[in-house]
Parts: sequence; C-alpha cells; structure tokens
Amino acid sequence: MNLSASDIYTLYRPSKCERRVFLCAHGEPEGEPSEFDKLIEELGRRHEANHLATFSKYLDLRDGNLPSRMSKTLEAIERGVEVIYQGVFQASLPNKGNRIIGIPDFLIKDGNGYKIRDCKLSRHVGEGRHEEIILQLELYGWLFERNLHNPPTALEVYLGDESIVQLPYNAGKSALETLEQIRELSQQSEEPYSPVGWSKCGSCGFRERCWTIAEEMNDVALVYELDQGTAIALKQKGVTTIEGLLRHYNKESLAELKKPRGNKMVRVGTTAERLLLQAEALTSGKEKLLAPLKLPIAEDMVMFDLEGLPPQFDELDKVYLWGMQVYGKRPGIFIPALAGFDAEGDREGWEEFLKNSETIFKEYGDIPFIHWHHYETTKVKSYVDRYGDRDGIAQRVLNNCVDLLKITRDALVLPEYSYSLKVVEKRAGFKRTMTEYGGDWSIVQYIRAVETHDANLRQQIMSDILRYNEEDLKATWAVLQWLKSKGEHSR
Repeated sequence: MNLSASDIYTLYRPSKCERRVFLCAHGEPEGEPSEFDKLIEELGRRHEANHLATFSKYLDLRDGNLPSRMSKTLEAIERGVEVIYQGVFQASLPNKGNRIIGIPDFLIKDGNGYKIRDCKLSRHVGEGRHEEIILQLELYGWLFERNLHNPPTALEVYLGDESIVQLPYNAGKSALETLEQIRELSQQSEEPYSPVGWSKCGSCGFRERCWTIAEEMNDVALVYELDQGTAIALKQKGVTTIEGLLRHYNKESLAELKKPRGNKMVRVGTTAERLLLQAEALTSGKEKLLAPLKLPIAEDMVMFDLEGLPPQFDELDKVYLWGMQVYGKRPGIFIPALAGFDAEGDREGWEEFLKNSETIFKEYGDIPFIHWHHYETTKVKSYVDRYGDRDGIAQRVLNNCVDLLKITRDALVLPEYSYSLKVVEKRAGFKRTMTEYGGDWSIVQYIRAVETHDANLRQQIMSDILRYNEEDLKATWAVLQWLKSKGEHSR
C-alpha cells in the first residue's frame, strides 16, 4: 500500500481518530462535505495562491503524473532552481516496503541547500497544537533527506496570519512512527474503537455513521463530559455501554479509575459523580435538579449573543455581529451592532456595540447581560485589548454578564448528549422559524456577503444573519424562562 502526508491529516483532522483511518482504508463512503468544509478548503487554496504570488519566479510542477513530477523535482534541485512549487518526493517505509509520497508546497533555495515551506490556515502550531502540521513537515524533511542525502536547511509553515514559523526536524522519527501506526490501522481486519465526541466528530465525514452506531449500542462515550481518555479506560475494563458504567461503577470506584492524559495516567477524580448522574439521566430520560438554579433576579435582562469569525477567516479574530435585546417587564427592540466591510469595519462594529450598551445602561441601569457559554465574555475582553474601553462601558458589560450555560450545568442534569443552546432550547419548547441556521452557517453566509459585489444580495444575506442572531436571543430568553419554571432560585 502507498502512504502519504495526507494520511497524517486523515488521522488527525478534524481531531485524532484511529477509526477514521480504518474506514478510509476500507473504502467506507464519507458524507458530503458541508458548505463550511468547502469554505475552509477554498480559503486554504486562496491562502496558498496568495503566498505563491509573492514569488516573482518559480517552477510549477502541479501538472503530470507522480513519477514525472518526482523526476522533474530532483532535476530542478540539481539545477538550483530558486523556488519549486508542488514538487514530489517518494521513498519506502523502512523495513516495510510501503511507498511514501510527499508533495510539499514550496522548496526554496537556501544557501547550498533547500528549505521546505507549507501553507496552512492555522495561526498557531506547536505546544500541543496542530501535531499533524509538525508531523507532515517532518515527513517532507525525511523524504527530502532520503532523496538528496542531506536534510533540508529548514522546515517552515506559512500561517494564516502571514507569519512564518520554523519547526524542528528530528530526522523523521515521529512522522515515521505515525505512518507505521496508520499502516497497521489500515491493514486491520476489525474496526478499531475510537470514542465518539460532540466536538471531536463535528465536521468528520463519518459522523453520522459513527454516531448512529454509538446510539444503537448505547456507547458510554455518549455521556456528556465523559472524555476520550475515560471512554478508552472503561473500554479496557470491558465497559462499553452506559448501562455497563452504571452497573460496574459507583462514584468512589469511578473516581479511582486511571485514564490516559497525554503521556500520563491520571484518576477520573471528582468528575465521577457528575458522569454517573449524566448516565442515569440518559438511561431514565429524566431531568434531575441537583440544587436551586442561581438565576439572576431582575425585572429586565439583556439577551446577549455574538457572531464571529475564527482567526483563519480574517486578518483578525473578528466579531461581525454584536446582538442584544432587552426582555422582561420593559422589553426593547433587537439592537445589533454590525462590523463594516471596509478596513475600519471591525472597530466600527465595536464602537457601535459600546454605544448600544451605553444606551441600555442609561435606560435600565446595571441590567444583567445573559449569554450562553463564555464566548461573549472572551470576545469582549479581547476587544478591550484591541481597541480600548471608552468610558468603561465594556467593563460594565463584563461586570453584569451571566453565563446561563454554567448555571444550567451546575444545577441541572439533562438527558442529553450536549448542553449546546440548540439542544437545550428544544427541551424548553422553543421552535425556530429558520430551516438553516447555526454558527457555521452564519460564518459561511457572512463570507458570501463580504465577497459579493451585488449590494442587494449582500443586504439579503445580512438580513438572514440578523434574523438568525435575533432568534438566538429569543431562544436564550425561552431557556431562561424554562429554567425559572424548574423551581425556586437564588442569586
């Protein structure tokens, strides 16, 4: 069998999964890529093309079959061509005979040798992040050394923020160990176990397949907040189902269970009790109130929700919509703050948010700002660092922020696999009017709005995004009212 650098990505992206390697090797069909996945791919191509355009001269080796491209790559290096784009190397996996193929984005003349550079949308690599990038570059280095009998002068990554980071080279040791693992997984006759996870499986092409199987077998990995290491440790003890977890463990014995975490083995510890409560809720289908819900007490409250671009989509980690609406005894209208589409648009959106917040404070005083999870507070803090805090308005918002997810998780156990707003709002009986929605959907639509030159189309797209954000606020309010109905609460 042939192996390539892309096989490393199969193992690691969107998150590390041995099962995905097996399924790909055995021809299991993947689901169609989402519009979000397509957008990521397109942005990756643009990022690479933009970097290519910075070189005045280069040898383009994209065309032709692999043997021809490999031959031309070696010839070009021998001639000392300054920049080689999409060259090809191949070698055999030591002691196995499997052919390994690598296609680095750039080979760049560097003194008497060449450095290897690859383009990635990611903005950070190393320190436990994006191991797949490090392994891929390391494999390119090993292939270069096998073919040229000298190592590359450097391994570099051109990141999404246009910075260049140099990576260490250890003669391919880690990359070859990973390829050996991939080879063994690909040749197994039985599908390996790899726990499902809400975020782990989110954008994987096999998500629907694997989650269907997990639900049919009542896989213990479905328990909310039961991490991958705990699921693997339980599997090694013969416990694979939620019922098995409840049958074989109590909170004391589960707390003592050792699980892998990085290169260490650690105890499950104090999370054991909550995991068992979640397992009981999934088995019974019933909610369980653990303590009074510590909900804010106020006649009026601001529902607060942001829509933002992750770093790889923009020169900034940009919030393009700051959505707020007052609910309660004196309800207000939906007041969004939109980032503009020009160079100053990000700052303009922030300033509009501060203005809207100031208006709310003037009318309602120190009113609670209700949000779901910590994204909103994280972004407000980052924008204070970026643009400052006029008259302390942002700090006043932060002082009044209330994370409704934390309140829910601290006091209530739900028979759900996730506590995302989209899941909890359904338990609260909230029904959306839009058929397409979600964070990824919003990002795709916003990128479409940024890139179109059709003013009418842009207006329609932004109208849809505003409608989605407004429904997020309505959903947050509906969940808050539902939580209030669960019983007495205190501040």
